[in-house]
Formats: sequence, C-alpha cells, structure tokens
Amino acid sequence: MDYKSLIREIPDFPKPGILFYDITTLLKDSQGYRAVIDDLSARYRNDKISKVVGIESRGFILGAPLAYNLGAGFVPVRKAGKLPADVFEVKYNLEYGASSLAIHRDAVTMEERVLVVDDLLATGGTAAATVDLLRKLGAEIVGCAFMIELLFLQGRQKIEDCEVHSLMTYD
Repeated sequence: MDYKSLIREIPDFPKPGILFYDITTLLKDSQGYRAVIDDLSARYRNDKISKVVGIESRGFILGAPLAYNLGAGFVPVRKAGKLPADVFEVKYNLEYGASSLAIHRDAVTMEERVLVVDDLLATGGTAAATVDLLRKLGAEIVGCAFMIELLFLQGRQKIEDCEVHSLMTYD
C-alpha cells in the first residue's frame, strides 16, 4: 500500500520551516490503518514478542492493536507523573529542551522480549530514552518499529544497537 498517499503534509506547523506529517488522515482510512497494523504484525509475527511497548501517545494507537495481533501484552511508556504505581523514570534531552519518560517497574521482567513502537522516528531522543528504560529493567529489545522515519534527522543513530523497522521514510 502507498502509505504516503494517505499522509497529509502541513507546511509551517508547528512553527515556520517545519513540514508536519499528519498521520490522522491515514488513521481515519480503515484500509490504510488496517494495512499498517497488518504489515507490522507480519514483520514481527515469528519473533516471540511478549510485550509491545508503546511510546506516549501515538505509539499507543499502533502498539495496542499490534500487541493484540501478536498475542503479546501492551505496556505504555508515559510522560512523568502519568502512571499511578511505582515507576522507573529516565530524563533525556530533546532538540529544544529536556523531558522525562516513565514505565511501571513491574511492566516487564528480566530478559522479556519486547518491541518498542511509535508513530515517528525523528531525532531519536524519545526512542533512545525508552530503550534505555527497558534495558535498565532487564528487557531484551527485539526491535524498534515506526510508521514514519525522517531520515534527514538521523534518529536511528541514537538507537544503533536496536534493529529499526520503518514502514515509510522521508529524506
């Protein structure tokens, strides 16, 4: 499927000079959304994934149905202060400041096979922080899957030790 034909491009959002790739137009297309989930499911079907880890918030949109298809559990990685139980947190730098992510301490177990999922790989900071969180909890990262990868931002360099799979790329 030609996923790019279902992505709306919005110039100068959220600020001048930025070209925003709006996935809501793909998500509202029942065939497009189903194809994304089916393609990701097919890619990881034989990898014995026990948990799919979705990064807040659009990673939840892809991660939950993917986990269902793979017969895996779903684990949300959230911004600090959003999870109710005991959490493990990591702070990381963004291109425009700093942020932090949290995961429940009991979300994954030692050597559990996990797949990290998000909608977009840009600079790689959020994905790298998520991988760091999971490794500190002892998880085995099977891969990092994205719907879109912005190659020109070289985000995969921050997660070099994680196999990256992207359904579409932009140069």
